[in-house]
Amino acid sequence: MFTGIVEERGEVVEVVELPDSARIAISGPLVTSDAKLGDSIAVNGVCLTVVHLADAVFTVDAVRETLERTSLAKIAKGDPVNLERAMALGDRLGGHIVQGHVDGTGVFLSRDEQGLTWFGIPARLTRYLSEKGSITVDGVSLTVVDVTDDKFAVALIPATLEMTTLGERQPGELVNLEVDVLAKYLERLAAPHLAAQHPPAQDLAARAERSGS
Repeated sequence: MFTGIVEERGEVVEVVELPDSARIAISGPLVTSDAKLGDSIAVNGVCLTVVHLADAVFTVDAVRETLERTSLAKIAKGDPVNLERAMALGDRLGGHIVQGHVDGTGVFLSRDEQGLTWFGIPARLTRYLSEKGSITVDGVSLTVVDVTDDKFAVALIPATLEMTTLGERQPGELVNLEVDVLAKYLERLAAPHLAAQHPPAQDLAARAERSGS
């Protein structure tokens, strides 16, 4: 589990393409300072497992499923990445509850001089967003300030622009999105009740036919 508070900007030092995965080596002096094999580190919001450590460089494997669902498929040597270690029990929850399980990719659209930044988002995910709600963009916990059918806006302060990769994003670039897990669980729990209150049209027709017979 993570909080969406980026600890440092790392740098990709090597990407090795494998038949059904990619092995990625990343330089991160802070996140490797107490890392062990098997630890979880969020890389641009993707929870990955450390499989090798050498000095300040850690290596992770991104399987095909991860590559297909995230922007890591396009990662290359020299790219900056947002890094966060898994939170420890008793840590302050500075952002919000983040699993590191990316729900989909969005697109950087624009940013104005005040830091108001728009991202395109798959329509299937917008129902989980609300004004003043939380969303994770490339591993950064952010507050939604506006949302439409296919895009949303956040306000990025200068510190966030400087300390994360979001300050370097250009229009058209992909970002990893994770919506609030609490919203997803709420939808799941409410689904049976909502279905009972609003049955499909075919069920209504069947009931009408039975009542008329």
